Amino acid sequence: MSMLSRRVLLRAAAGAPLLTAGARNGSTMPSTAGLKSLTADAKPISADERHARIAKVQTLMRERKVAALLIEPGSTLDYFTGIRWRRSERITLAIVPARGEVLVVTPAFEEPSVRETLQVGGDVRAWNEHESPTERIVQGLRDRGAASGVLAVESTTRFFIVDGLRQASNAYEIVSADTLVGACRLIKSPAELALMQSANDVTLEALRFVHAHVERGMSPADIGALMDATTVALGGSPEFALVLLNEASAYPHGSLQVQTIREGSTILMDCGCTVHGYQSDISRTWVFGPATARQRKVWNTVKRGQEIALETAKIGIPAGRIDDAVRRYYESEGWGPGYRLPGLSHRTGHGIGLDGHEPAYLVHGDASPLQAGMCFSDEPGIYIPGEFGVRLEDCWVMTASGPRLFTPFAKSVDEPV
Repeated sequence: MSMLSRRVLLRAAAGAPLLTAGARNGSTMPSTAGLKSLTADAKPISADERHARIAKVQTLMRERKVAALLIEPGSTLDYFTGIRWRRSERITLAIVPARGEVLVVTPAFEEPSVRETLQVGGDVRAWNEHESPTERIVQGLRDRGAASGVLAVESTTRFFIVDGLRQASNAYEIVSADTLVGACRLIKSPAELALMQSANDVTLEALRFVHAHVERGMSPADIGALMDATTVALGGSPEFALVLLNEASAYPHGSLQVQTIREGSTILMDCGCTVHGYQSDISRTWVFGPATARQRKVWNTVKRGQEIALETAKIGIPAGRIDDAVRRYYESEGWGPGYRLPGLSHRTGHGIGLDGHEPAYLVHGDASPLQAGMCFSDEPGIYIPGEFGVRLEDCWVMTASGPRLFTPFAKSVDEPV
């Protein structure tokens, strides 16, 4: 998020009028004061649900002969314990034993803050600055009945932690926890789906507001700041607001070239927020003023790609088959082939939940079978370097009867929201 966005968010939270960078010609940005929160009734994940998650992963651990699961700060720590913390050189880490209560190791001066969001009970063991956190972890493992055996850690766990454990004790075999954690997080519960629905509702409504207030001369920073402020007013926590204008829209994550709104501009917005930690991810593309025949044709082709993705999704099929189906259609329209440009250079979609990008992925070769409760984005863009790009994105959940969208597809390039 830019410093401009942060300033705008602070002004919005205080109820102040929103000003653009440099206040274009002294004008003010549209006020969000009349918008009402859409998340007042959103319920955070309960302690009971987190206890059930721990019970499930412990059952899986015993089946797979894993003595303990070690979790660094991040979405998985939040998922199992409720703790929302950051990674630093000072180790904070949760131990989930195959049997028994969770144990958290954290710096002594951080203990009160860590305890604030710990929802599942257990023990918190502090270490002082002159002490070894690794020794605390090893002792904690022993006290939880895991004096030796297999330790599971996620692939994102930092090397110095894994290496420190190896040096502290040769009694453990360290393996990846990704499949263990994925077996729990892949399928979303009704409570998770409700929070994702709230987040998507906020982002779509914020996009609707921004679409109605885009003006000639606005920059990506202007539009992104308005999107963030609108998201806050509607009750979401802004996660990202990517705004790509004109030729920059041909590059999925943008360009350093300065762009502003002019007649005929392609406007691509890719935005998301969180509600109690769960994420949305929606993209919309439209044209400022009348669209050309080429812009309209590409937009309609992308829209059809979105439809094909959902038409292909069925219980049991490999996730990658969705990407294959979309890419076949695009190739029949003259794009590609494969991942070549001009065409679709990225995957058709990704899993989503507590993280914006989660397994499984709608990409060629992903063999993960679709199951009820899995959630994905659907975003098969087309990018034409030197001209423009179009991306349309909505998220959906797989159900026993087929895919269900969190937000409706855009109607047309003229009615994108």
